[in-house]
Order: sequence, then C-alpha cells, then structure tokens
Amino acid sequence: MGDVAATMKVMPQSPDVDLDALKDQLGESLPEGAEIRGSDTDDVAFGLVALLLSVVVPDDTGGTEAVEEAFAEVDDVESVSVQEVGRL
Repeated sequence: MGDVAATMKVMPQSPDVDLDALKDQLGESLPEGAEIRGSDTDDVAFGLVALLLSVVVPDDTGGTEAVEEAFAEVDDVESVSVQEVGRL
C-alpha cells in the first residue's frame, strides 16, 4: 500500500490571520511522519481566505484523522475539512 495524500481546507478565524504564519504553525503541529507537500489559497467571502494544504500521511497511521485533530488545535484555526483523499 502507499501513503495517504489529502487536500485539507483550513479556515482561519478571521480575515486578519497571517496565512504564512498559520501555515508554519500547522506544519509544526503535524504528527510524526506526516508532511505538507503543497499549499494554495481559496478566496471564500468578505476577505476571508482559506488555506488548501496537500498533506501526505504514512499509510500505517490510519488516515487523516490525526492531522485533522492536530490542525484543529492550532490557534487561529476555525475549522478543518478534508476535500480530497487518495493514495500515492
């Protein structure tokens, strides 16, 4: 089996959140073995911009749940959702 690749949408708490700093904090919060391999942004509404992160998680961790939980604990994160999941 291969690793799990997921696109995750991270909504900041407000339009004032520094997305570069938030991305760094999210990277530091990742469980062991998981990594961010790419990022993009998604204009939501009223100046709010979401982060779209491509995350790779080792297959033996059981999926993206640990990453979702770690991201949700980071300051300035309103919500986390998985947009796409696949295998490498």
